[in-house]
Amino acid sequence: MRNRLKVLRAERNWSQADLADKLDVSRQSVNAIETGKYDPSLPLAFKIAKVFGLPIEHIFSDDDIAQAAE
Repeated sequence: MRNRLKVLRAERNWSQADLADKLDVSRQSVNAIETGKYDPSLPLAFKIAKVFGLPIEHIFSDDDIAQAAE
């Protein structure tokens, strides 16, 4: 699954630790999500969307769908 977490975080000048605090997860979890090593649970994905004030689909996309669109 692809995501725009790093870009969205950078636009707000938040560190991984800043975002982790807002989500109540570890900085390592934020890093793992950003690098695609971990897909967040659905509740965490909703929490991420709420923190950024965006719909989930504006943050996360399925790799197969993203590749088909290219």
